[in-house]
Amino acid sequence: MLLAVSVATCGVIPAFLTGGLAVQIRDELDFGEGALGLAIAVFFASSSLASFVSGRVVERVGYSLGMRVAVLVSAASLLSVATLAGSWAALVFCLALGGLANAISHPATHLFMARKVSQGRQGLAFGVKQAAIPTATLLAGLAVPSLATTVGWRWAFVASATLALVVSLLVPKEDPGAGPHRPKDKVTQTGDARLGPLLLLALGMALGSAAANPLGVFIVESSVAAGIEVGAAGLLLALGSAVGIGVRVLLGWFTDRREGGSLNLVAGMMALGTLGFLLLAGGAGWVLVIGVVLAFGAGWGWPGLFNFAVVKTSPGAPAAATGVTQTGASGGAAVGPLVFGLVVEGSSFGTAWLVSGALVFLAAVAILAGRRMLLRDRHARDRERATASGLS
Repeated sequence: MLLAVSVATCGVIPAFLTGGLAVQIRDELDFGEGALGLAIAVFFASSSLASFVSGRVVERVGYSLGMRVAVLVSAASLLSVATLAGSWAALVFCLALGGLANAISHPATHLFMARKVSQGRQGLAFGVKQAAIPTATLLAGLAVPSLATTVGWRWAFVASATLALVVSLLVPKEDPGAGPHRPKDKVTQTGDARLGPLLLLALGMALGSAAANPLGVFIVESSVAAGIEVGAAGLLLALGSAVGIGVRVLLGWFTDRREGGSLNLVAGMMALGTLGFLLLAGGAGWVLVIGVVLAFGAGWGWPGLFNFAVVKTSPGAPAAATGVTQTGASGGAAVGPLVFGLVVEGSSFGTAWLVSGALVFLAAVAILAGRRMLLRDRHARDRERATASGLS
């Protein structure tokens, strides 16, 4: 579980480190909030475009090679930002490379956990693994007062690349008897979810990610605009990230002790997260702190539970199934920061947080609709099997 979260953190950290250090990066490279949102959007667009294919590729080559490639590509992205990003365009190119690493890291770690973690602990495993994103934002928040305001923001990227290289050495070899995991001709097989429900769940994931990902990118700048000193704003990002980590892990532990209803719980958390975004829209002082806690904890604490539910719907091809839904996650993560940055430039941070609140509420509706479709398909398959058994 710790290895999975390390690999996934390495995959996503180029984007959120850029967001956490945005004040210093924008000052040096001279671009605005809209351009920052576009840079982060390119990272996740690159990830979204590659996710559908990478899920199938990982099923074929195995989790070990997939995780190792993801970490090494991420290290290359981080080092290129530190050494080559002398302009906004160069920064965007480096982040696009990082998006490819993120696309590979998720299906690879999902397959790893589906094969290596016992059934009774997979909820906890996916909660721990999905803590990768708030871990990345936590590291980004801590990097503001510890590195960016002391030795410079580029050294934060060097330190993160070094961490990624260390993680690459810890990736285990595939079990000798496991062999490559070859998918079926289609994503689905008997008992696995069809593509239709997965696409609807991917839509919900896209809307939720579009709402939540600006938290890791813009919360520091939003807090500074509200009158908070930049170092304290970085610590506020670290606080929200710590809450997000705790919620994801505890939610995974809780899931292992209950039967079903995971997608209902995902939708409920999204609905509660709407309140957090509303508080961010008009909050100051303690209201802002409460908004950060609710937005990070509820509005962005659900991805581990979501991925666990998707894996359960498709035990025969977990990497391929989560590759479909990860396309939505990365697509939403691409659009969210871009739209957020443009709304900030055209209006204010308050208006942008209201837009995020509306998006996460719509995400809850899409998740419930996807769950209903999954249940309908399951009942239809049960009837078909019962009929076939009666005829035989």
